[in-house]
Amino acid sequence: MTLLASRDADEDAEDTATADKPSDPRWVRPSVAALLLATAVLYLWKLGESGWANAFYSAAAQAGSLSWKALFFGSSDAANAITVDKTPAALWVMSLSARLFGVGAWSILVPQALMGVGSVALLYATVRRTSGPAAGLLAGAVLALTPAAALMFRFNNPDALLVLLLVAGAYCVVRALENASPRWLALAGVAVGFGFLAKMLQAFLVLPAFGLAYLIAAPTSAGRRLLHLSGALTATIVASGWYLAVVALWPAADRPYIGGSQRNSLWELAFGYNGFGRITGDEVGSVGGGGNGRWGGTGWDRLFGTEMGGGIAWLLPAAVVALTAGLWFTRHAPRTDRGRTALILWGGWFLTTAVVFSYMSGIIHAYYTIALAPAIAALVGIAGAQLWRARGNPAAAGTLSAGIGLSALTAYLLLSRHSTWLPGLAIAILVTGLLFAILVFVASRLPDVVRRLVAAGALVTVLAGTGAYTVATAATPHSGALPSAGPDTGRGMGPGGDAIVIGGAGGPVGRGGAGGGLLGTSLPGENLTALLRKDSADYTWTAATVGSNNAAGYQLGSGAPVLAVGGFNGTDPAPTLEQFQEYVRSGRIHYFLGDGMMMRGETGSDAAQRIADWVAENHPPTTVDGVTVYDLSR
Repeated sequence: MTLLASRDADEDAEDTATADKPSDPRWVRPSVAALLLATAVLYLWKLGESGWANAFYSAAAQAGSLSWKALFFGSSDAANAITVDKTPAALWVMSLSARLFGVGAWSILVPQALMGVGSVALLYATVRRTSGPAAGLLAGAVLALTPAAALMFRFNNPDALLVLLLVAGAYCVVRALENASPRWLALAGVAVGFGFLAKMLQAFLVLPAFGLAYLIAAPTSAGRRLLHLSGALTATIVASGWYLAVVALWPAADRPYIGGSQRNSLWELAFGYNGFGRITGDEVGSVGGGGNGRWGGTGWDRLFGTEMGGGIAWLLPAAVVALTAGLWFTRHAPRTDRGRTALILWGGWFLTTAVVFSYMSGIIHAYYTIALAPAIAALVGIAGAQLWRARGNPAAAGTLSAGIGLSALTAYLLLSRHSTWLPGLAIAILVTGLLFAILVFVASRLPDVVRRLVAAGALVTVLAGTGAYTVATAATPHSGALPSAGPDTGRGMGPGGDAIVIGGAGGPVGRGGAGGGLLGTSLPGENLTALLRKDSADYTWTAATVGSNNAAGYQLGSGAPVLAVGGFNGTDPAPTLEQFQEYVRSGRIHYFLGDGMMMRGETGSDAAQRIADWVAENHPPTTVDGVTVYDLSR
């Protein structure tokens, strides 16, 4: 029997809810219900205050609510000029919700919050099958209280759907491992494949961990294990590739241009700009991207940096301790041991994703780290529960004590970066964390009542920092392309410097200005809104402007299609100058908005700049609500 298999007799019931013993102790169901209810409140509380959140995706959801073609392709506008620069699975969910409940902040954001609750529930169920209900509850609580998770499950980026599908894939792998089931393993491949349709190659980062866990531990012969893995890989390719094939075979003249690509190719987008380009930094059309540290310094400490640390690093050292200790303590376990297999699965997910995020040279944003949250939560839950049961062994007690102390120190360092926010919390966590680390080390010698109080106190201390930061994240409205976790630092800015535009059910109330720019969005003023709405039904696009975020604000404000010239960055060759001139001659565009200025990347097309210059040279401007307007119908 391995060290981690030992336990006190009075806690045997904690493992009764494994795959072999499906009955639960009486405390399990109320605890799970409380966890999910609290998660739902956290993720739904004042959700509408973020308004349109990422207006780039909200505008696409609006388009999808009006046009089935726009929904299928993920178009930025209902007239299907150009798509967003992602595969559209997340937009399918938002667009369908908008069709059912109307276009508004709640119909767009609530699906992401529900995906968060679903992810917590699935993580609990997955960890429970290998390590018992206590480990599952701890894992679910850690995921729910991860700031990056609260940020993305209250936002309308594709990351919420990605995480839900990847956790579903992990659940299917665990089910497959129980009896070497090729069907469950294939379902895992399908889940990851649809994850690709949410955020492309990032979904595939879990595949090495899934494959290694099954190859090592499935209870069947090596030949069958390889055969089952081949079938699962085929399922992944089919689930992800069907959409790429459909788009490739669809006549280009009868579909929108593929945003983010230079050759109107979804394959190029998936494996170039949004694929290997993110790793190498060679991203054609990126503004400000590329190597030379333009997206922050790379290295092992990147996840602890000021940009990413607050979102994910709270229990990251504890996860490393958990993985290392767990593999050491189970080194003599049988090949098919469930506990060690779970560590391989979640540890592989954690290490692969952490290494890629730490060293990739291309575009990366702090909120990407939500992809680490399920693995960190699972490792902490599995090891925390098992080490506590084995606390009578000095090695287990010492490892658990070290994890608690290290987590308290990590929280202290992260909280010290915000000296004016809850100023006493950092030192309180450090002092109590070190105290409970000592008490946990000697817990096996304490009376039962005291021991349980020590366990509860240690758990509260470990989760206090990440929990407070998560609540602060949920309490802060976020908008724009680059949301960050943490408390509002004032001056109308979010924790990462993103401009906050407060809004209600219909979107942000901030109006006026020239569209918002590359990464931000503002709604048009009242006069410009009225101008865009007037006679909009007579045109394919009521207006055109450079950049998708600019177009999104005008489109959400007017409710009419707006052509995003050049796509997200203004560097896509769509439309060309010749195509745009033909649109104008045929009376398909009413206005052009903007003064011709735009951000330019070192690579990509200059078609948008040429269009802006041509408009400025051939059409007299007027100013409406601070925006330069060219009437192309004159």
